[in-house]
Order: sequence, then structure tokens, then C-alpha cells
Amino acid sequence: MISETELAEYFKNFTSSAFRLETLDTYRVDDEAEYFERFMAGGEFPEDWHDNPWVRSITKSGRKLSRVHVLRTPLSDYLRFQLGWGYPGNVHDGEDIRILNLSEVQVSGLPDHDFWLFDDAYVLRMYYSDDGTFEGAQQLSPDRTGEYIKYRDLALSAATSYTDFWSRCQKRVE
Repeated sequence: MISETELAEYFKNFTSSAFRLETLDTYRVDDEAEYFERFMAGGEFPEDWHDNPWVRSITKSGRKLSRVHVLRTPLSDYLRFQLGWGYPGNVHDGEDIRILNLSEVQVSGLPDHDFWLFDDAYVLRMYYSDDGTFEGAQQLSPDRTGEYIKYRDLALSAATSYTDFWSRCQKRVE
């Protein structure tokens, strides 16, 4: 099993593209706990979240970072937090984030788990506990890469941009 520390090496070493498929309604991330509590209490958006230096370091180097989050509305508290506070800085710094809302669009054939696809060559299947805590990743054999490229392409073609999705969500709240 690949740890978070080992996962970081994949981000240092990929040369052209990293794609993530997200499928969970909740992710437990220790670094976010304080901010999530602030969000739930109606706190102010943190100034230091207007951009994401990590994302910017990737995109400024000419590498592409993208993701599709597969979800259903209504959004969980965590998804409202992630979409409202977590994603804007990433988008600002060049990450292509898209949303696939299965409450609006029927898409079959996607996996029921998260993965990263690096340089169309390496697939890491992500593992999480029931509460959304990262447990580790597994690099899949190279003969499965084509399957995951198809998953990526299907998700990207069916998803809408984060900005469009979130704008529609905000209009429903007003």
C-alpha cells in the first residue's frame, strides 16, 4: 500500500498530466478539520485559501492538473465545504475541476472508487475508510491503464465545469 508520503513522489515526478476521479461525499483530512469546523459554524472564508501554491507550482511548470468529482445533490456538508472553500483556490491557480452530478445526468461504466492517473501511464487506486480517511493507494498493473483512461474520458465528457455547477448551486440558495 502506498502511503501519503509515497504518493507525494508521484506528484513530484509526473511530467505532463495528473487526473483524479473523486467519488466520496466526505473526505477526512486532518489539515482541513479546523477550516471545516469554521465553515460549519458560518465562519468567514479564509484569506489564505484564495489561491493554492501547490496547484500553482504544478500548473506554472506547464503540467496539467484536473479532476472530476462524481456526486449527487443535495450536497453533503463536506461537499458544500469542499466546493465552496476548497475548490476556488485550485481553479484560480489552474486546476481543471469538473462536476458530474448523477442526480442530473445518467452515466454508467465509471468505477465506484477514487483514482489518480499520471501521464496516462500510472494508475493509483485510492482507498478510504468508511468515514473518508485516506488509508493508502495501490498502483495498478500497466495492463489496466487503458481501462482507466476510458474512465477519465467518460467522466470528463459527462461532467460540467466546477464554475458552472457551483454558480447554479448558489442561484438555488438565493
